[in-house]
Amino acid sequence: MVTPRPATTAAPAEPHRATATVRPPRATKPNGQWKVDGTAPLNHNEEFKQESDPLEVRARIEQTYAREGFDSIPGDDLHGRFRWWGLYTQRKPGIDGGRTATLEPHELEDRYFMLRVRIDGGALTTEQLRTIAGISRDFGRGSADLTDRQNIQLHWIQVEDVPEIWRRLESVGLSTTEACGDVPRVILGSPVAGVAKDELIDPTPIINEIQERWIGDPELSNLPRKFKSAITGHPSQDVVHEINDISFVAVQHPELGIGYDLWVGGGLSTAPRLAERLGVFVTPEDAPEVWYGVVRIFRDYGYRRLRNKARLKFLLADWGPAKFRQILEDEYLGRALPDGPAAPVPDQQGDHVGVHEQKDGRFYVGVAPTVGRVSGDILASVADVAEAHGSLRVRLTPHQKLVVLDVAAEKVESLVTELDALGLQANPSQFRRRTIACTGIEYCKLAIVETKATAATAITQLEERLGDVSALKPISLHVNGCPNSCARIQTADIGLKGQLVTDDDGSQVPGFQVHLGGGLASQDREEAGLGRTVRGLKVTADGIADYVERVVTRFEKDRDGDETFAQWAHRADEESLR
Repeated sequence: MVTPRPATTAAPAEPHRATATVRPPRATKPNGQWKVDGTAPLNHNEEFKQESDPLEVRARIEQTYAREGFDSIPGDDLHGRFRWWGLYTQRKPGIDGGRTATLEPHELEDRYFMLRVRIDGGALTTEQLRTIAGISRDFGRGSADLTDRQNIQLHWIQVEDVPEIWRRLESVGLSTTEACGDVPRVILGSPVAGVAKDELIDPTPIINEIQERWIGDPELSNLPRKFKSAITGHPSQDVVHEINDISFVAVQHPELGIGYDLWVGGGLSTAPRLAERLGVFVTPEDAPEVWYGVVRIFRDYGYRRLRNKARLKFLLADWGPAKFRQILEDEYLGRALPDGPAAPVPDQQGDHVGVHEQKDGRFYVGVAPTVGRVSGDILASVADVAEAHGSLRVRLTPHQKLVVLDVAAEKVESLVTELDALGLQANPSQFRRRTIACTGIEYCKLAIVETKATAATAITQLEERLGDVSALKPISLHVNGCPNSCARIQTADIGLKGQLVTDDDGSQVPGFQVHLGGGLASQDREEAGLGRTVRGLKVTADGIADYVERVVTRFEKDRDGDETFAQWAHRADEESLR
């Protein structure tokens, strides 16, 4: 991993401007597409991004804010540009979820930050992991969460400590560059890239080239909104490619060999949309330039007027895959891409939990923290345990899991035992394995309900009540603290969207709206699909286990043969789902 480009104190650069900025007559309001409407900003977010390249805020953090403290930070930096370096103010403790939508950001926020460490491909050395652990313990009150974007998030960070944190991270090849913001976010990669026996191709060189050439480049530091990327060479398709802005999925072309199937325009939040294939075959050599072309399409044609319409999925919905492909080939690549086949449906789970043999005869061991919640002490212990068993490499997954690579056969059992003692199970129950949760109201200013502890309690209760009743057809449970779907609720068998609900006594309490039958292409389903909602179907936070027990028991009783939970959930009558 390369050291990120240092920010400069030079005068702000002009935003990238297309050559054709003449504005044709329009019957409707402009969408803020640079190549159509020109580059004049249409809202305050676009104004502050053009006033000063957000990447340049690093110099102000180091030279001013870290010295003068939180109160010296102006609003556009605090609530805007700080994100380009992985920093968000966290939620002030004691503010209940009913006030989330009624208070202003400055009323919700604390004087501390969430810091997101960017980990492209989820790849870490034990030295890097130990460095993050030290930062957690020294500056973050021991906090650490493994996210479903292969990042590690720390909390309780003070601006005064940020320069030293950056120094420590960059000394071991890590950074927070563009971990958040309207930029190319972390690139999801197969957690077993380069080691899996059944891997079609190792995408690591492509991830490295993209990161080295374009992450931290001012040319791409002002996108309409965030841009999420994923690439995998593994047949389990382990990077949730259907919900990213761009994804490359390994495929065998009958004439051209192994390369990638290109998907664009996925995303969830409050307007979920699954990505679509462009129908092209991308060679490994072409993949970086194709990525660069797609991200520039988003920069130049993406909608900027309204923030809630500024993701690539809205442009794809309007254009369709055929036009998107044509624009990519004609305007950005200058050549046609060959047609390509779709990748086959996966025949295995993609979280890599358990013990698996590598191509070199050693083993990788995937373990499941409870909904991604760990700590600085646990991360340091993982580094120690891995090294004691001959491993210098770990990987994070898009499912809030952790994988230790390169373990000799005779050391596997001991490693599994020691990780289990840390609460990291290589043979977890299906509920512990397939439950994920977002940050929730504990730290997030957007959240309405608590998630991590709530989900952990539900897992324990379900293990006690159901054991492995769903072992034949594992059921995923995703818990989210608000409608924004950081925990991918629409693509879970059971997805829970945080909100206030009315309990049996008529009181408003934390709870969830229920989504049922969603999922991504996997061994259990041929294609991805979004979950359904049932009018009025909500559960209280302390009633999750009761509901899941009830609906899973009904599924086990009513399912038709080898039917999956998702298939059953989409055909069942509403009463059966309550």
